[in-house]
Amino acid sequence: MYNTSALTSSEIVNNYHKVCDRIKVAAESVDRDYNEICLVVVTKTFDPSVFIPLIDVGHKNFGENKVQEAEDKWVPILRDYHDVRLHLIGHLQSNKVKKAMELFYSIHTIDSPKRVNAVIKNMNNHNNKCTEYFIELNLGNELQKYGLEQNKLPNILDEKKYSDQIDFVGLMCIPPYEEAPSPYFALLKKIADKFGLKGLSMGMSSDFEQAIQFGATHVRVGSEIFGSRS
Repeated sequence: MYNTSALTSSEIVNNYHKVCDRIKVAAESVDRDYNEICLVVVTKTFDPSVFIPLIDVGHKNFGENKVQEAEDKWVPILRDYHDVRLHLIGHLQSNKVKKAMELFYSIHTIDSPKRVNAVIKNMNNHNNKCTEYFIELNLGNELQKYGLEQNKLPNILDEKKYSDQIDFVGLMCIPPYEEAPSPYFALLKKIADKFGLKGLSMGMSSDFEQAIQFGATHVRVGSEIFGSRS
């Protein structure tokens, strides 16, 4: 049902440690504390046999793109690994908000007032696990991508009806694939600083070190650890 990896478990664990080392070097290069950076290991489409070895060596933060896939894969695992934290890094549909808040510790992809309203509606559900909320921005104004337009961000952050009920920790972005990511990382940092937001979810396998140098607090890394799917 899900993908396996072309790598062995020991190779995956070794790659994980290499990524951790690279995060530390990138952080130290700009005088940042390595411990302030959350590595979200992206497990979308992978079979649990691929990533459970990382749980066994102590990693706790994992990212999934789809609510239904995360529920199917992770609910049995979470019964045995209570301290694992799931991060939703894919598009959040309004009809999946309730389930997402019950399953994920962190949601990185809130991208509209409609989604904010759906979160607020479910905020008092006693089954909620979610404690972190990021707003996803579409900084490249790409039609094929989700994300709030930059000029609409004040409509959410400055609206008392939202700010009184949900405390956003930061911003998230995915730069255009065909462009250099650094200007977008710098822009996201500038916008976050303007609104007093500390969290920056930016940087993936190909550019997480650059993202860290521009202030990323959460990096989302999959292929550098797991290799190609098979």
